Order: sequence, then C-alpha cells, then structure tokens
Amino acid sequence: MNDRAPQPVERQLPTEESRDLLALVREIAQREIRPRAAEEEDAGRFPREVFALLSDSGLLGLPYDGEFGGGEQPYEVYLQVLEELAAARLTVGLGVSVHSLACHGLAGYGSKEQQAAHLPAMLGGGLLGAYCLSEPAAGSDAASLSTKAVPDGDDWVITGTKAWITHGGVADFYTVLARTGGEGPKGITAFLVPGDAEGLTAAVPEKKMGLKGSPTAQLHFDGVRVPDARRIGEEGQGFTIALAALDAGRLGIAACAIGVAQAAMDEALTYALDRKQFGHPIADFQGLRFMLADMATKIEAGRSLYLAAARLRDAGKPFSRQAAMAKLFCTDAAMAVTTDAVQVLGGYGYTADFPVERLMREAKVLQIVEGTNQIQRMVIARHLAGPESR
Repeated sequence: MNDRAPQPVERQLPTEESRDLLALVREIAQREIRPRAAEEEDAGRFPREVFALLSDSGLLGLPYDGEFGGGEQPYEVYLQVLEELAAARLTVGLGVSVHSLACHGLAGYGSKEQQAAHLPAMLGGGLLGAYCLSEPAAGSDAASLSTKAVPDGDDWVITGTKAWITHGGVADFYTVLARTGGEGPKGITAFLVPGDAEGLTAAVPEKKMGLKGSPTAQLHFDGVRVPDARRIGEEGQGFTIALAALDAGRLGIAACAIGVAQAAMDEALTYALDRKQFGHPIADFQGLRFMLADMATKIEAGRSLYLAAARLRDAGKPFSRQAAMAKLFCTDAAMAVTTDAVQVLGGYGYTADFPVERLMREAKVLQIVEGTNQIQRMVIARHLAGPESR
C-alpha cells in the first residue's frame, strides 16, 4: 500500500477490550457492509440481515448495562463504533444509533420488571427498534404533538400519526410519545409499542434523495391498545424522557457524520494520489492539497468535539450543550467535506461510479435529523444566554 494512501483512523481507546471491539467492527464493516453498500443503497434495500449479525455480535446494546444483555461500553467507545459503521454505510450506522435511541427510555426510566421483561430481546435478541416523536405538524416543535393515548381500563388506546420514522414499518418495537394530558410538554407520556400491534400500520416509505436503504415512513395508530405495563416512566414524564434520549442521540448523529466525512475524504485522497494531470498526481497541486488539509482538519475537530461530549456523559456530568455543539459542527463538517470530495474527483465525483456523490446526498440529512442544525443553535444559545425573553 502506498504509505500516503488512507490508513485506518488512529483511535484513543480506554481498554484492550475496546480495541478488540473496534477491530471486530472494522472486520464486519469490511466483510459484510461496505462491499454491498452502493448497490443496495441504489436499490433501496434495507439490510436486515446485517442488523441480525450486529445483534448476534453484541453490537446493538453497547452503551447499556450488562444485567439485561447490554455491552457496558462507555459512550466514548460506542460512538466510535457508530463512526466505523457509518463510514461503511450510513444506513447501518444511523440504524444502530436509532435502535439505541429507541432503547433509551426503557433502559433509563423503566421499572426493573419492565427492563427484565423487554430489554434482553431489545439489546441482544435480534429485535430492531424505532423512535416515534415527530408528527406531520410537530417537528422542531415536538411539544405540540397531537397523537393521543386515552386510558381504558388497564390499557391505553393510542390514536394519531407519527412522521419521519426511521425503520418505520420494519421495526419490532417503537418507543412512542403520545399526549395523555393537557397541552405542552407536561401532557406527554412514553409507551413501548410492539411492531405488530393491532391497528398499527406504516405508510409507503418516503422517496428520499439519499439514505435510500433506510426506510423512513409515517406510522398510523388507529386505536392501538397498549397495556399500562408498557407505559415508560410516570404519566406526563414523556417529554423529559424524550429530551434525555435526544441529547444522547445527537451524539450518535455526530459520530455518524464524522464517519461519512472520513469515508469521503479517504475516497478523495485515494483518487488524488492516483489521478495524474500535467504529468503529476493531482495531490501534488497546492490548491487541492489545501482542500485535503481542510477536510482532515474538520474531521479531526469534529471527532474531538463528539468525544469530549461523550466523556462528559460517561462521567455523569451535564452534556446537553456539548451534544448540540457536536451535532451542529460534525454534520456541517460532513456536508462540507463530502461536497469538497465531489470537487476533488471532478466529473467523476458527480457520477454514481464513485461513492462520493452518495456520501454527499447522505450527509445532507444529518443536518436535519435529531433536531435541525438551526434548533441546535437555539439550544446552544439558551445555555449561553438563557431562554428567549419573548
């Protein structure tokens, strides 16, 4: 291998176990995920068998306690696993992040009885989860959601529509936020809904500019009956649970973004070293060298930012502001790096024969999901200057 060619990311990992874990992830990514990524994304194929493999390998419950089948890995390690998976195929990296988000409510707020009943299958039993907060008319203003859950004996009956649900229609379980009380955030409760619940149907998946292998669909709840034993946390605690999950989920998106950016830069560097013009590799030309330097700097800065936030979380310290910063910076960096990667490849970069155009299309959605980057700026500003006085 050319010693100037892309090398595996040098990672600072806390234990020998975590180093072995990353080696396993890289092996799976190289053997099972990356070779089919372009073809399957173009065909819009969801790789359910890959998620089954990840579950069997203990990779779907990494940040959770071992008591119920989790991997007991710190977020510092879990996020670097996500980065490696997203670099191979964003559908997989993002899917693992969404699954982890869907487990967060029960793992953090469920009773011991609920956790014992459900978490082993969720964390390592081959199940795949989804997270249902957004609605057609409640996106950034999530506290205005209108899906209702009405008590009926020992059950709750859920009626309404959720939108933009990753894994919508293919998930085995959904963490659902529904209104059980008055208007505003205090009237929202969380529920764990089976994917095969009667009255639960998925619309035709959205037709998207990228991430075509990951189904995104509306979910319709037509009188879906859920036992009170599947209510997560206290009645009216749902929005608190949702915000806590989103803080963690934003770090997952940040890590996925850096994975996409790293993959794009590796492709650009390989091309620049091989492609010759005017008798020299184009990597010898200063204008292009500066582009590569800027790309690498954005990636390193983003990785450092999301890891710093993860270490705060692992230490039990507040990390909401840092999570918003990481999500904002890393996803903006991914958009910039993938766009520059297309430019480095020139006309070839604009064709589907090379992966950088796909990576650029995929990077765009990361600036939108888990709270748009405009919302992240609002979150950061509130930490700095307090709530708006309007």
